Amino acid sequence: QVHVVESGGGLVQAGGSLRLSCTASGIFRANAMGWYRQAPGKQRELVATITSSDSTNYADSVKGRFTISRGNAENTVYLQMNNLKPEDTAVYCCRATLTFHYWGQGTQVTVSS
Repeated sequence: QVHVVESGGGLVQAGGSLRLSCTASGIFRANAMGWYRQAPGKQRELVATITSSDSTNYADSVKGRFTISRGNAENTVYLQMNNLKPEDTAVYCCRATLTFHYWGQGTQVTVSS
């Protein structure tokens, strides 16, 4: 059984930083892992992805502020979020992909103005 678990969310003031962590267990090696977010009343959107060859992709709204990276442990990724803005407030979910997509429950990020 595959488990995807996120951590690191919280409440931060605008301009602050947070680091999210995600680990996927129960699969060999994900082809890609990524972060997605969903704000109240909005559709889920891509934040950042990273492939097994370390190719990255970012939403335009977070370029230059967020960095996705792989951890030393298998199927572990981080999302370093700097210069956070109130519009970054959302539930951030991690997704691991290996033939199928596997999602975590999400972690809340709240940025106060």
